[in-house]
Amino acid sequence: MILDGKKGLFDLVLVKSLSRFGRNTVETLAQIREWKQMDIGVYAEMENIDTRKVNDSALSIFLAMAQEESCSKSENIKFGIRARMRSGKAILNHTQFLGYTKGSDGVLVVVPEEAEIVRKIFDLYLQGYGVRKIKRHLEKHGIKTATGKDIWSTSTIDRMLSNEKYIGNVLMQKIYTPDFLTGKQEKNDGTFSMFFVENAHEAIVDKEIFEKVQERKKAHSKNLKFLS
Repeated sequence: MILDGKKGLFDLVLVKSLSRFGRNTVETLAQIREWKQMDIGVYAEMENIDTRKVNDSALSIFLAMAQEESCSKSENIKFGIRARMRSGKAILNHTQFLGYTKGSDGVLVVVPEEAEIVRKIFDLYLQGYGVRKIKRHLEKHGIKTATGKDIWSTSTIDRMLSNEKYIGNVLMQKIYTPDFLTGKQEKNDGTFSMFFVENAHEAIVDKEIFEKVQERKKAHSKNLKFLS
């Protein structure tokens, strides 16, 4: 949109609220100023503001209020999610998650053909295949990723081999978003409590196989440290 604006392809942007146009006050104000010089405006319906008709001081106040509102909404959402976690309700994202889809009740449901791929990956690892060799095997046999791609990522395979969801359990809040402005996620190393739900959904991998894989991964990690 910014590039289209520079090309003069529009002269007005309609948004529900200024908070929907941009989260960061400084960056949003800079963009609006640039467009203002090109006689391009932003009309925010909730605030009833046309940026071409207000000065920078007033606009800064409106944007600061919009940013605070976004921050408050973000914190309220996080509070609600953590409350659900504490109550034992599993909160799951099934997109890009090989082996499962989500049922109408929100519980993960096994996708049989994808589940076979998951089991194959675990079996190959216990046969002595490393993640790179598993990657080559999957690509050679035309097995696609969760998103339908032909090329597999070794990091994806490695994460799958440690994903407790494949034995029906859920560990929630393994990652968190410290700053709603950036949206960047970080690994939870104790900043927040994590919540474990056992038997949350149908398992794909036998628990004994899963534990053997974890033991092999730990042994492999120790060997790598020893060699380094």
